[in-house]
Amino acid sequence: MENLETKPSNTLKSLSSSFLKKGKFYWKRMGPGIVTGAADDDPSGIATYSQAGAQHGFKYLWLSLYTFPLVAVIQEMCARIAIATGRGLAGNISLYFPKWMLYSVAGFLFVANTFNIGADLGAMAEAMTLLVPSIPSWVYLFSIALICISFEIYSSYAVYAKYLKWLTFALLAYIVAGLLTKFNLNELFRASIIPTVTFTKESFFIITAILGTTISPYLFFWQTSQEVEEEILNGQDANRSDLEKKLTVSAMRYDVWFGMFFSNLVMFFIIAVCADNLFKNGITDINSAAQAAEALKPIAGNFASFFFALGIIGTGFLAIPVLAGSSAYALAESFKWKEGLYLKFKEGRAFYFVIIFSVLLGLLQNFIGLHPFKALLYSAVLNGLVAPLVLVFIVILASRKDVMGELKNGKWSTLIGIFTTILMFIVAGFTIFGMVS
Repeated sequence: MENLETKPSNTLKSLSSSFLKKGKFYWKRMGPGIVTGAADDDPSGIATYSQAGAQHGFKYLWLSLYTFPLVAVIQEMCARIAIATGRGLAGNISLYFPKWMLYSVAGFLFVANTFNIGADLGAMAEAMTLLVPSIPSWVYLFSIALICISFEIYSSYAVYAKYLKWLTFALLAYIVAGLLTKFNLNELFRASIIPTVTFTKESFFIITAILGTTISPYLFFWQTSQEVEEEILNGQDANRSDLEKKLTVSAMRYDVWFGMFFSNLVMFFIIAVCADNLFKNGITDINSAAQAAEALKPIAGNFASFFFALGIIGTGFLAIPVLAGSSAYALAESFKWKEGLYLKFKEGRAFYFVIIFSVLLGLLQNFIGLHPFKALLYSAVLNGLVAPLVLVFIVILASRKDVMGELKNGKWSTLIGIFTTILMFIVAGFTIFGMVS
């Protein structure tokens, strides 16, 4: 009798232990890919997806499905470039393209990232004010900027990478908010599968913003540089055998594709939650990050509003260091400075000064009268205009045998890369035409 009673208990313990072991195994396999994917849903992305859902309902929900293979293939290309060459993206561009092209791309990236940092800081401060209104927003702004700069400069890369990895859990807030919403599943499925596009200035503006915040230039530079940092951390040599590189690519592919799937899943829930709770109730004019969370409260409940605001704060702490770091990597590789988060401050002063300068400029942006939520949307559009320029370099580099060796693009990767680049150019072109006409 005693054996019969203890057997289910032992089985449950065994299953629990097995689940935990598998969870730890897969968690250890995740690295730059999951961080890059999560950083893709920065406050700028959250603002863009919220605006898309609140203003247009489920109309653009299909983009969360159809952009997934595009962004995953591009990010995988970036990672393979790093694994094959042992250099970041800017370092490779400097070797195979004219210097003026490299400096132009690095300059555009710095401007776009700095603008994005300022917008993210403003959104985080507003979200914090919503949760704890007794503290002025300027206190939050300075505190967030100081925390991000200090941690990026003074923590070792090993510690810093773990910190970023754990911050990805902040995005679960949006999945929880989605689970608290009672969707019409038929409507949700139809909007996810069937693309709908209206050929208007406003439509192309929001599509460019969505594409720009999903297929973002800073992710390209961050992905390549973090793969190099991981190789340095693990003591790997860029000149190792093709077999060793292929094994590294196998692990990287799992990391990147899971990271981008997670990113687009969060995108799906943000658009869907705002469409179902705000658009359907006539709340289409969202003017601040706090307002998006506040507007959800009477409709979706306090928990949905709380998780929405919490997600803005958590993902901001993840994205701002990624934005500043990607600018620092690009400029350092362009001008042959020492670069890498594994360096001490005195060893990489120029690299770290770019990080400090970028965050401080973003901080000042919040005191010149630019509306935070509009800044978030415009930063997404700016990314959408810069991205196709960088994609040209990525597709060319990843397709060249002399650069990549055995890790060069296959036929399908090249075709998807070319399609993504052309798509981004077309949408950016329509947006520019709409803005000047």
